[in-house]
Order: sequence, then C-alpha cells, then structure tokens
Amino acid sequence: MQPAVTVGLDGSPESLAAARWAADEAEKRKLTLRLLHAWPLLAPEPARVPSEVDQNYWAKRLVHTARAELQGRHPGLSIVGNLVADDAQNALLQAASESEMTVLGSRGLEPLESYFLGDVSMPVVARAERPVVLVRAEPREQGPHPTPASRVVVALKLHGTSDSLLDFAFHTAAARGLPLLAVHGRSVPLHARVPWGVDHEVTEEMTRDAYKQLSEALHLWRGKYPRVDVADSVRLASPAKAVVQAAEGAALLVVGRRRHGHGLAPHLGPVAQAAIHHGRCPVAVVPHD
Repeated sequence: MQPAVTVGLDGSPESLAAARWAADEAEKRKLTLRLLHAWPLLAPEPARVPSEVDQNYWAKRLVHTARAELQGRHPGLSIVGNLVADDAQNALLQAASESEMTVLGSRGLEPLESYFLGDVSMPVVARAERPVVLVRAEPREQGPHPTPASRVVVALKLHGTSDSLLDFAFHTAAARGLPLLAVHGRSVPLHARVPWGVDHEVTEEMTRDAYKQLSEALHLWRGKYPRVDVADSVRLASPAKAVVQAAEGAALLVVGRRRHGHGLAPHLGPVAQAAIHHGRCPVAVVPHD
C-alpha cells in the first residue's frame, strides 16, 4: 500500500474533525488519505443491489459523504475509502502498522467529558507501532476569525533516545511552516525546598543543566531542519503540568510513548496521559525505544 495517513471514521463530529485534520496533514506531507470505517457486521460486498436492500448502505454513505467534503476542500489530494468487516480496534491497529500516522477523534471539552474516546482510541494509542494523533471536536463557537495555532510543541524527557519523537515533531513543523517549541519539565527536589520557598542556587543549577541537555538533544535536528524556528523551554514543574501548559494554543502537541517488550501490558506514561486527557490541541503520541 502506498504511504498514507489513515483516519478512523464513525460518523461522529469528533471523527469528522479528525478527518479534516488528517486531510490537511496528508496534503502537506504529500501522502494519500485513507478513510477507514470498521464494523464487524459488514456484509460481503454484493455484485449489484439497490440501496434499500444493501446492508452496507449507511457505512458506504458515511465514507462517501466524508470523502466528498474533504475532496472539495483538497481537490488535489488522493483519498481512498476503506470498509473493513472487523472490530474497530483490530482494524485500526492493522491500519496503523501500514500508515505513516493514524488519526482518531475525541470527545468535547466539557469538564466531565474531557477525556478522549477510551473504548477504541486508548488501546490503539497504547499499542500502535507508529504515531497516533488524537483530535478533539472542533469548537462550536470559533467566531468569524478564529485565532490561528501558533506552533508545534514537543515534550522531551532528556534521558534515553528521542530520535523518533524529534523526527516527527520537526517534520510536522517543517510541513506546516510553524515554529517548534521543545519543552522539558523538571520537578523541584525535596532538598531544594526551604521554609520560605526554594533554594535558588539549586534550581538555577538544575535549570542550567537541563538547558544544556536540551540544546544537545536538539543540535542534530536543528541542522537537519534549518528552516524550522526552534525554541526551548525548561520549566520547574512536574513534566505533565509543564507540557500541558506549554501546549496551550498550539497546533500540535507531540509526546512519546515507550514501546513495551513481549509479555508487558501496554500503557501510557504520566506525561502522555496528561497530554491526552487535558491538552486542548491535537496530540500526537509517538512510540519510541
């Protein structure tokens, strides 16, 4: 199969928002957009039957309607529809293994509904071998001139390899013509806390050390992507809090997920969990070693 961005469709406003984001990304990356709808009860494709007796009519209509809208917005984009008679999670994991990235929808931003769809999205995010992007439903009231997203934000731990994470973040920033902000959060240790606040000598040393490591981690990628305007930020807060705050108003937040060895149950770390549950912008979860 040719390189593609795959988006999961279920007819919800959330999945349509994900499809629009995926179409924009596919066009910028010069990739095919694959619209995937999976349902275990899809019937074998008949030769020719009228729509009123076609058991797959509504599934076909869902994909056709989305494709027509997206093709109108992106006339030159290659778009293919794909109906799969399988459980949605299985179908998306298979598609993710064949795609440059997989894009899924999310619930809205009400306080009690601020979590991405869990039944399908979370297992796919935790298991996929390639990046998965989660897109929240589009706000109902944006006004005539919504504020444009300002940058791509990537969260860095500064220990272990970050090549996959940085490659995805820099590539996305370059494709969208946006600046990149690399963020590292570091909690203040107990020995730096004093009755009147924190020991500034300790925190200043921590910050200098973190900026040095951050600069070293970004050095190679600045050279590979010289046109990307790169900034770095070290925040003395929990990594999860630092990342969510830095991503406010961003076009995309990129976080990592460590691949798990055989026999270990897949799970997400605290930074990825915080980004997924509380970030308001699209969130890309990138697996890495």
